[in-house]
Amino acid sequence: MGFSRGQSGLLMPPLLLLTCLQLGMGLEHISYVPQLSSATLAAKLTQTTFTLEQPQGQFNHLNISDFDPIWLVVARSNAAQNITAPQRVEDSPVPADLPQRGYYLTLMANRALYPGGQPGNQLRVLRVGNDTSCSPKTRGCNHPLPGPGPYRVKFLVMNDRGPLAETEWSSETRLQQAEALQATPGPRSAGALVIIAVLSVLLAVVLTALLALLIYTCYDTCGSTPISGPGESVFMRRYNPHHVFSPPAVRGS
Repeated sequence: MGFSRGQSGLLMPPLLLLTCLQLGMGLEHISYVPQLSSATLAAKLTQTTFTLEQPQGQFNHLNISDFDPIWLVVARSNAAQNITAPQRVEDSPVPADLPQRGYYLTLMANRALYPGGQPGNQLRVLRVGNDTSCSPKTRGCNHPLPGPGPYRVKFLVMNDRGPLAETEWSSETRLQQAEALQATPGPRSAGALVIIAVLSVLLAVVLTALLALLIYTCYDTCGSTPISGPGESVFMRRYNPHHVFSPPAVRGS
């Protein structure tokens, strides 16, 4: 039994509405905010890297499979809210595009690497910008960050059909900056001057003592050195010149 032309015309708007709703609901929002690692690490923040907590158990949703890639989106803070998720991974920027496009994708994983439950003794962190061996023009490269930021990150789940789910954006992260050594005004600089003066005096005293010891040792060694060696006797032969020597007088018989 077929549909008349009028009936099919009445069915078209609901079908279009359903299609639009499906497209609009395609990108699922996960109420998870990426955050810096709470573990006590020696280099949690450096001049080119920062360390995140792994999103354990955050992707256990029906529309996400074990094979769907989970990307970390690294963005400049002022560009994060204007970023639209790429429809294909091939269209996503690489780390070298960060100055122009404001973001890139890195640290691809899957939800099997982010299981739920207690981590136990294993430290589960993600170090952003930790790969110095890959080229910044390579997609997925975890290249060192080019500046102090600030940066914001989120996780994005994609497959062949496009983006599936995303987390919230993190708060701003600022990296360490190299600062020139300069004297700090106030009590600290006065204390530093006192310490420098005391060390200078001690250094002068030590150098003077060493110099005196060196002079004394050299004088003592040079003043007491014998001409001959131990156990040796020095013999000097007397020499009488022939023009001075007079033969004994001959007595007459």
